[in-house]
Amino acid sequence: MAYFYDETSHTFSEYLLVPGYSDENCIPSKVSLKTPITKFRRGEEAEISLNIPMVSAIMQSVSGDRLAVALAKEGGISFIYGSQSIESEAEMVAKVKSNKAGFVPSDTNIAPEATLADLLRLKERTGHSTTAVTEDGTSAGKVVGIVTSRDYRISRMDPATKVKEFMTPLEKLIYAKEGVTLSEANDILWDNKLNALPIVDDAGRLRYFVFRKDYDAHKANPNELLDEHKRYMVGAGINTHDYKERVPALLDAEVDILCIDSSEGFSAWQKNTIKWIRDKYGEDIKVGAGNVVDAEGFRFLADAGADFVKVGIGGGSICITRETKGIGRGQATAVIEVAKARNEYFEETGIYVPLCSDGGIVHDYHMTLALAMGADFVMLGRYFSRFDESPTAKLMINGTYVKEYWGEGSNRARNWQRYDSGGPAKLSFEEGVDSYVPYAGALSDGVRLSLAKVRSTMCNCGAMSIPELQQKAKLTLVSATSIVEGGAHDVILKDTTVTPNR
Repeated sequence: MAYFYDETSHTFSEYLLVPGYSDENCIPSKVSLKTPITKFRRGEEAEISLNIPMVSAIMQSVSGDRLAVALAKEGGISFIYGSQSIESEAEMVAKVKSNKAGFVPSDTNIAPEATLADLLRLKERTGHSTTAVTEDGTSAGKVVGIVTSRDYRISRMDPATKVKEFMTPLEKLIYAKEGVTLSEANDILWDNKLNALPIVDDAGRLRYFVFRKDYDAHKANPNELLDEHKRYMVGAGINTHDYKERVPALLDAEVDILCIDSSEGFSAWQKNTIKWIRDKYGEDIKVGAGNVVDAEGFRFLADAGADFVKVGIGGGSICITRETKGIGRGQATAVIEVAKARNEYFEETGIYVPLCSDGGIVHDYHMTLALAMGADFVMLGRYFSRFDESPTAKLMINGTYVKEYWGEGSNRARNWQRYDSGGPAKLSFEEGVDSYVPYAGALSDGVRLSLAKVRSTMCNCGAMSIPELQQKAKLTLVSATSIVEGGAHDVILKDTTVTPNR
């Protein structure tokens, strides 16, 4: 006979936090959201920690290189989607890693014999106004000059004009030699009122640029998630089929952390994938696994060597796994049970395995609930797909701006490796839908507002950190009537689009 759980499966919306005592020091600006993403032993610290408890989902419609940079600026990490060729995923990872080291490799380069028309096409493609002029037109060529938008006027120049005729030649440039520190380079920028400083090697070859805007951006983003070389950190998704080819390519691109992307992780395939990574690379390579929804699934992946475990099946807004297969569990119940198992595992082994709550986040306060229930961080798809930096198209539908959003189990994604367990291809079926989400502007604005709410709620609970929230949180189930009571009710809402008569 089948096993029956006594407890009803619950979602985040069925819970509320009960306030705790807050002293005068408990203010949002003092709350720390730093949280581990990789396992660690008792008395030690995680090798990788996030500055905010947010990661982006391993999805085509969410995690491209542009969003990865934007999220790293805020202190989180993106997992570049794996449902693409190995080469293109590795290229995306490499773009993120080269985007910021303080020292930035040039991706906008031209030869001196090229024309103004060539330069304008290059600028349109890359979006960058500072162009290095090198002898061979490559980023590693010998520098002969620099072109910025101040060096030419489109309306007064022949498009056939050679770049060498209007560029600023090297002898008139201020530049630095390779080996200069970032602090020294920034001093040169400021002392000479420059926007960009070329860094060249002893042979005169271009190595990097240091940009004034990067200094300003760092000051505006104190939570940036950077590696030891001051480059943005980035993750990548892998599957349980081509990992022997995909993992080495991603490591060559200098990915910081991997995650097995699967709708259900309690399987021999995930164990085999982790074992191969451990046998070949040891513990140096960080890899998360999942998804699971109960204690047994967690312990399986923890014993297999996962650095973190994802919790959640069927709770995503575009996921129809529960509808098509009858598999899953209410996200709140799953997080609570797995967190309890994680704590027991820590007591038994001395190894703390972080939990990622993946799916089921509808409102900002659900993030706080997930953290209070035991998750160390949350993975978000729909949330991030709404922003400018997601890789999907922004459209106008019925007078409202939206962005496209589709699941990895949809026909559009065609990510059948994620669900393949053998059998004829014609028997494949969808576990995700194709949809739109309301456009929400810049990622930085959205993330900062959401986390302001999280910090404020944590203060209501008397907690100054995520571990303290998990210790002090008091949670209560609410009835359907209580849920109605929690929103606006028994009033006539004003139409804010109507301007009153004066």
